[in-house]
Amino acid sequence: MFITNVKLSVTSLYAHKTRSVLTILGISIGIAIVIAIMAAGKGLDKMIQGQLETFSPATISIEVRIPTSKKSAGAAAQFTGAAVTTMKNKDVEAVAKHTNVVAAYGYITGQAIVSYQGQTKTSLILGEGYNMPEVEKFSVSEGRMFTRDEDDSLSQVVVLGATVKEKLFGDDTAAGKTVYIKGKPFKVVGVAAKRGAAFFMDMDNLVIVPVKTMQKRIMGIDYVMAIIAKMKDMNQADATVADLTALLRERHDITDPNKDDFEVQTMSEAMDMLATIVNGITFLLVALVCISLVVGGVGIMNIMYVSVTERVFEIGLRKAVGAKAHDILMQFLFEAVIITVLGGLVGIVLGAILALIIYLIAISYNFVWVYAIPLSSILLSVGFSAFVGLLFGIYPAKKAAGLDPITALRAE
Repeated sequence: MFITNVKLSVTSLYAHKTRSVLTILGISIGIAIVIAIMAAGKGLDKMIQGQLETFSPATISIEVRIPTSKKSAGAAAQFTGAAVTTMKNKDVEAVAKHTNVVAAYGYITGQAIVSYQGQTKTSLILGEGYNMPEVEKFSVSEGRMFTRDEDDSLSQVVVLGATVKEKLFGDDTAAGKTVYIKGKPFKVVGVAAKRGAAFFMDMDNLVIVPVKTMQKRIMGIDYVMAIIAKMKDMNQADATVADLTALLRERHDITDPNKDDFEVQTMSEAMDMLATIVNGITFLLVALVCISLVVGGVGIMNIMYVSVTERVFEIGLRKAVGAKAHDILMQFLFEAVIITVLGGLVGIVLGAILALIIYLIAISYNFVWVYAIPLSSILLSVGFSAFVGLLFGIYPAKKAAGLDPITALRAE
């Protein structure tokens, strides 16, 4: 009887192909989105872990912020005129002298067209201290990093990101040649090794110049956006943060913590915060998509209910020749299960394709990403849709099973 019910269910669904396909599609889209979102969550997690490869957990970030506000006044704020200008080079030197700090550098960002013999590239210009490689993971594939003397003397030297170098020079050697930034000549002293993206910034599509050169010769300013420092002992992280906070308050004549024009944060804290945000967004999106799966379940109920209405005579005839209410119930439940299973299979395939598209887009922007379909996403989406399918298939199935055969035959 089991096989008979399955055959009858398949025959019925095939007889209404368009309606069945649309119902399956509604379920599969919901499943595909759940799988793609959870796969993207895995990719984001990998990207966050990748940041640790650039910035060690022992890193401390001191960013300027608007006083009386927790809002950062970094690069984006500069474009809105809200830049805080109180962080100076002397502050960088003071931070570097802390007993638990290995090295510290200040940085400032901007954007400009970099050109070489007719080739141009609009790039992020990053002014950084000469000792940046002591704080974060950095190496050159060609040439060298600029020196302290070049930083102090405002030398017009530059280290190109890998993508910028390829755009301007192709396979030719870049070190020793001259590029132009804002019409000013800069000697290329090195080319950075490929670094990918960090904190949503393509590290290969930028050029690095000495921070003091950036301040005086390119931007005409005397401040930095932030200070990046590396601790010797991470076990003293809390004490170091407290010391640096007190140091900068003293240097900036701040007595009220609410008037702080900076924010001191360890990289571990920043990573944890980012991971929490990503997990929260992923959970929210999955919860919203589960609503679409419920809607798909309503679609199953609708198609089954309509099917019962259209097949009243068939149901009465089957009962008249000996089919029991249980047989009718199982036939209609099988139809709901088949729709759900097919929707699940199609959804898994669509989800894998969608996750692959997201992966390809992410790596095209140089993000450290991973293509992985979590088993939990398949179990969650298919399991939830199967539950919804059965739940919403029960009512029309029971309605069909409860039909009186005489009344059903008269309906025809």
